[in-house]
Amino acid sequence: MANYLLEIGLEEIPAHLVTQSENQLIERVKTFLEENLLKYEKIQDFSTPRRLAVLINGLADHSQAKDEEHRGPSLKVAKDVDGNWTRAAEGFARGQKATTADFTERDGYVYLRQHINGLPAYEILTHIGTDVIEKMKFSTYMKWANYKLEYVRPIRWLVSLLDSEVVPFKILDVTAGNLTRGHHFLSKAGIQIPNANSYKDILAGANVIADAKKRKNLIRSQVKKIAADHAWNLHIDENLLEEVTNIVEFPTAFAGSFDEKYLAVPDEVLITSMRDNQRFFYVTDAKQALLPYFISVRNGNGQQIENVVRGNEKVLVARLEDAKFFFEEDRKHSIDFFMKKAEHLVFHEKIGNIVDHMKRVSQIAALLADQLNFTEEQKTDLMRSAAIYKFDLTTAMVGEFSELQGTMAGIYAGIFGENKTVSQALSEQYMPISADGTLPKSEVGALLALADKFDVLFSFFTAKILPSGANDPYGLRRAALGIVRIVDDRRWNFSVRKLLISLKQLLDQRADGFNIKITDPQDLSKELIDFFLDRIRQQRSDVRYDLVDAATNQVKEGIINYIFKRIRILASHTSDPDFRETIEALTRVQNLAEKNPSNAKVNPELLQSASEKHLYELTKQEKADQLLSEGEESIYAKFALLKDPINDYFQENMIMDKDPQIQANRIAQINLISHLIAQLGDLQKIIVK
Repeated sequence: MANYLLEIGLEEIPAHLVTQSENQLIERVKTFLEENLLKYEKIQDFSTPRRLAVLINGLADHSQAKDEEHRGPSLKVAKDVDGNWTRAAEGFARGQKATTADFTERDGYVYLRQHINGLPAYEILTHIGTDVIEKMKFSTYMKWANYKLEYVRPIRWLVSLLDSEVVPFKILDVTAGNLTRGHHFLSKAGIQIPNANSYKDILAGANVIADAKKRKNLIRSQVKKIAADHAWNLHIDENLLEEVTNIVEFPTAFAGSFDEKYLAVPDEVLITSMRDNQRFFYVTDAKQALLPYFISVRNGNGQQIENVVRGNEKVLVARLEDAKFFFEEDRKHSIDFFMKKAEHLVFHEKIGNIVDHMKRVSQIAALLADQLNFTEEQKTDLMRSAAIYKFDLTTAMVGEFSELQGTMAGIYAGIFGENKTVSQALSEQYMPISADGTLPKSEVGALLALADKFDVLFSFFTAKILPSGANDPYGLRRAALGIVRIVDDRRWNFSVRKLLISLKQLLDQRADGFNIKITDPQDLSKELIDFFLDRIRQQRSDVRYDLVDAATNQVKEGIINYIFKRIRILASHTSDPDFRETIEALTRVQNLAEKNPSNAKVNPELLQSASEKHLYELTKQEKADQLLSEGEESIYAKFALLKDPINDYFQENMIMDKDPQIQANRIAQINLISHLIAQLGDLQKIIVK
């Protein structure tokens, strides 16, 4: 058993790509070893801004031997009329480095069975450059010199060591060896690694902590100690901690300060300046009031740390001075002033300006508020919010700190006299901003965010500006995911199809239609519902795929909450002892109705047997369009109650009765029940065997 070290030395990788690149390297190395039948005990991972590395422990000396069987041509082709081997047979043998004497005959074909000996690990590892490193994929690429290879950043050195022996391979003009590089200004290049196991210690001596987990824990302990020494409450943002971990190789934390006068600027602005712009951790007092201090991390040791502190303070103060100036200037104006300027902001050249977008959002919000039975007070706040919610885009603060859009709308709305409901709604308009981002906490804010995202989808879909592959420049997938997350969180019931029909009627009443035209709401609703279903499948990837497939089929109205409700109902009963039998009974009805569709009404006078009369009594009062509005347990209980009556029905009755009237009536009954079952989805998708 041996140990193998692979290190890819690079120019500095963007912080957000380091961890995902390292994870990809691990997975590709695992796949490479598995495909080459090379056994190992474990893989250790290492990453810094300038390197991605793996250390494979307990690597087998040779790959495993294997037996392979290859099927050749049919006997009709492999032998001539006299039973002699043809050229086709001989060519097959040569291609497998065998002879016709090695053939076996079976099932009308010739076969060759071969024993393939294992290869030395050393020989296999010489291909790791082409089979692993060069095949890695990134969201961001760079080219350098005149090379065609694109990579996350230019490759500057490669280390490839099997114990103490170099396993050579070459990528462009870089040949793998046993030389690494330490910290870019605390050490030097050309540091020799005597053997694979000494990697961590060699780099530690060169002021590089190669283990990202160890580096993160060290940063965490350092910043916590500084905060404890000053009796500060430290706020560690895990995303920021991850980013800082990936921009340093040898961390040293330090504290800095700024003038208390800047505390007059809203906390959100100060925190954004510190956390997002400068990658500082902010601190508060015991009452959670922001303090004029920060904690940061240097990529280096503690030498001349005072100069580092002063430099960071100077950079931060410049940002805070700008923020203070913009804040004071913006407060001299009004919402109407900023809204007037917003008329010149383009939403999209094919769709119109921001004001048109806001007017459409107002219409959508009003329609949704009616469907969701908002109170008059809520509607008033919602309409006010929709009328002004993008005003902050023209403020000086958002012009400088674009990441504060929405946040500043809420802050300025309060300053300019809007009530708390409106102010909060404006601050929540973009939520959620990511797949796991925070959701709006207020109902008005949630509906404003929902209406805004709906208009983004409606307007871009009608303009035929759609995502293509991984390309989604206008964030339509993010908007759709935001909608399904809000609806699932709020349990709001409304029909996408009906919303589009109502919106078309409103827009058709205007000569300009607010710059969009819905030609066919049915087609558009189908496109959007399919788009939403993809996001729902993504959102509920924690549930068995067959259950999600069942719940996301047979969707017409696009009532998003009902789809989530279906998933919850099915997922919560899979462990029931009679789940399989219940689904099989319901599926039998759906399958038969699919083969024999009918819109006819059931004639009770033509019901003959006790079982079909009993089943009719159980289902005749149920209304499919109301069923899913009931409680989840009540819904499933009703379907589970049908299991035995359905089985009795099929046991006692022939659907294809010789009497045409009886047959048509039974088919109508089966379709009636299938229509009810369809409210749970296409249960034929569920795997129960």
